[in-house]
Amino acid sequence: MKTIPRNAVAFREGRRIIVAGVSRSGKSAANAIFRMLGDTGHEVIPLNPNANELEGAICYSDVSSVPGDVHGMMIVIRPSIAPEITRAALKKGVRHIWFHRSFGEGSVAPDAVRACRDAGVEPIVGGCPLMYCQPVDPGHRMFRWILRLQHRVPG
Repeated sequence: MKTIPRNAVAFREGRRIIVAGVSRSGKSAANAIFRMLGDTGHEVIPLNPNANELEGAICYSDVSSVPGDVHGMMIVIRPSIAPEITRAALKKGVRHIWFHRSFGEGSVAPDAVRACRDAGVEPIVGGCPLMYCQPVDPGHRMFRWILRLQHRVPG
């Protein structure tokens, strides 16, 4: 595997990471990311306004209700609500924000990306941690290769 992009390494270095968009069905991309980050030693915090517990963890309805410091946030939600959640994360002091995207617009919202940059936070736009955390499955390895050609993943 090629070198992992610097911003993806910085994201993974943190211990506490919010995953916005973890679903009650357990079948969303956010759930897979939540499980992988947990399996690689992170304290992952699900964010979903419609649940009290997800994937065996206390779930929070909004960023401001998450106790303590948070290193990063993975945004895997509709882009229409990404700016609001991004502003809340920045207000909380989150310094590493990753907007999930494979094909289509994913969770990327120009206003949310701009809010990060205006706050001095360089967001990760596109791809997902499953493309960079070992072991990378064959499907995500292929997605990373295709999306890199299209300049839709970090680095």
